[in-house]
Amino acid sequence: MRFFNTYSREIEEFQPRDPAERKVGIYTCGPTVYSRAHIGNFRAYIFEDLLQRHLELRGYNVHRVMNMTDVDDKTIRGACEANIPLAEFTAPFKQAFFEDIETLRIKRADEFPAATDQHYIDRMIEMIGTLISRGLAYQADDKSVYFRINKFPDYGKLAHFDLTQLQSTGRVKHDEYDKEHIGDFALWKAWDEEDGDVGWESPWGRGRPGWHIECSAMATALLGDQIDIHCGGVDNIFPHHEAEIAQSEGVTGKKFVRYWLHCAHLLVDGQKMSKSLGNFYTLPNLLEKGYTGREIRYALMRVHYRAPLNFTWEGMEEARQALARIDEWLARLREVIAKKIDNEKNKTRPREQFEEALDDDLNISAALGFLFETIRETNRAMDRNELDAPSAEAWLDWWKRINKVLDLETENEILLPAEVAQLAKDREKARREKKWNQSDELRDRISARGWEVRDTKDGQKLTPRGTS
Repeated sequence: MRFFNTYSREIEEFQPRDPAERKVGIYTCGPTVYSRAHIGNFRAYIFEDLLQRHLELRGYNVHRVMNMTDVDDKTIRGACEANIPLAEFTAPFKQAFFEDIETLRIKRADEFPAATDQHYIDRMIEMIGTLISRGLAYQADDKSVYFRINKFPDYGKLAHFDLTQLQSTGRVKHDEYDKEHIGDFALWKAWDEEDGDVGWESPWGRGRPGWHIECSAMATALLGDQIDIHCGGVDNIFPHHEAEIAQSEGVTGKKFVRYWLHCAHLLVDGQKMSKSLGNFYTLPNLLEKGYTGREIRYALMRVHYRAPLNFTWEGMEEARQALARIDEWLARLREVIAKKIDNEKNKTRPREQFEEALDDDLNISAALGFLFETIRETNRAMDRNELDAPSAEAWLDWWKRINKVLDLETENEILLPAEVAQLAKDREKARREKKWNQSDELRDRISARGWEVRDTKDGQKLTPRGTS
């Protein structure tokens, strides 16, 4: 198994810290719960889900942690504007996140630590104290505590840039903050009036943790001083993940992460997603348009995680058609098994190309290419009545195995409503009698009731648009 490690910028063979026990610790940056997560976030979460599922398919014991950032500038601002306590403000966004990952069939992490948990606040304070004692952090005149990047020689190596290029963004007034270096980042932010009732007592006065130290504290608390894999979006590389390395290694003296995996951006119609452009979508926006959780899962999964994914409505239709092909193929395999067809000419058996593609830096594009090549080949064999029942069973067993990674199959057989069943029966009759206009009219009536009609060699097939 090989992954592209952001730190080395090379494809590296995967070697977990505990190869004998086959244990793998993964930390994934979760949502900041000031609003509902958008489809760009879920592109990253689905990539991480794919990673975990493939590792498990290959026999690894995965322990995954996903944090919930529930205290930062955005959550505090939202709570103050709503004039409610911070926990009350973030609660519905946490709930919405769990509903959305359920819809997208994303496996739950083993833990979802929240930054406001007192246990982790205490750990953050302890880590900051250690960094100060080692000369890696200092309290400035504004009473905030900053990490001293000039004392950490490896700072900048994850992002691969020269620290001398760091310049002020203009968002910091230098006369207000006595930072030693423009790149020094906050570990503990001193309380001010804009924080309202959000704050914790510390040796440096009342305040709150910086965003970066939250993840260092939660990751090391739950996974230990050293982690096998750390994931996130490319936008997290700097400064967030760079800061995590500095803080964690500054405290432990050990290499924090073995493999850094980062997911490329999601674009919408070739543009960056933003509310101002009107191309900003959450999961409910897509569900309201009639798409299902598994269709959205497929659309967000099908492109290699390191390649930008261009989200389009045409792409959503392609996802729907791809899943319909899989559904039809599975139905045909089951028919061959039920008919107990035996044919000495064509005893095909599954191969391992799907798993091998995912072994190669999680190449889902190549893996899906092999899946659809398999569907084409076996469909042709079934068209010629040459696929035997044992082969069909073998391919069905293979599908069950790879679907542990994909999780794309329709969960339940859905019975046709009586009205739709009658329309379908009438349409079959119209087609037999070559009444094509009547057939098209009946298709439209069936479609208006939420069902898609597809004409196949074995007759018409109906699938509900609401299939999850």
